[in-house]
Amino acid sequence: MTGAIAHRGPDAEGFFSDGRAALGHRRLSIVELSDAGAQPMQSGRLQIVYNGEVFNHASIRPDLEQAGHTFRGHCDTETILHAYQLWGPDAISRFRGMFAFALWDPDRDTLFCVRDRLGIKPFYYYWDGRVFVFGSEIKALLAHPAVSTRFAPEMLGEHLMFGFSSDDRTLFAGIRKLMPG
Repeated sequence: MTGAIAHRGPDAEGFFSDGRAALGHRRLSIVELSDAGAQPMQSGRLQIVYNGEVFNHASIRPDLEQAGHTFRGHCDTETILHAYQLWGPDAISRFRGMFAFALWDPDRDTLFCVRDRLGIKPFYYYWDGRVFVFGSEIKALLAHPAVSTRFAPEMLGEHLMFGFSSDDRTLFAGIRKLMPG
């Protein structure tokens, strides 16, 4: 799946799997050029894959440091992890930016998926009641053996007229987009 989107992150790739969840990431190094920004990123037992930028992450860090959190680098990905550890899902109300991420919390047996308020960064997913697959491009999902390439003909008119769908459906049956916010 990460090979299908190698063009999105030519600088590095990373993988995590614990038997319940598997995360893969392609990295384009912009803010944190060192390995401190490598993904999937871990803090405690949490793992995250992330795309985008939280513009105000530096202003969130002092509250986290005061609460006892320490940082390895300067990337916003690390801020997201620590913010989730401290504030849980409410942490996203503090973030300003353009982002999409999936955070695996094995203690809660939860994959927490978020997309920014305006939907600038993409997040597509497939869920058949047994398998959940996600990615920043549909072609990454299509690389997974559980995901079908079935066309959704009912979506063609809206896509031809507007260039997108107004709800969470895509041109592929069973593949949805996570709505903004």
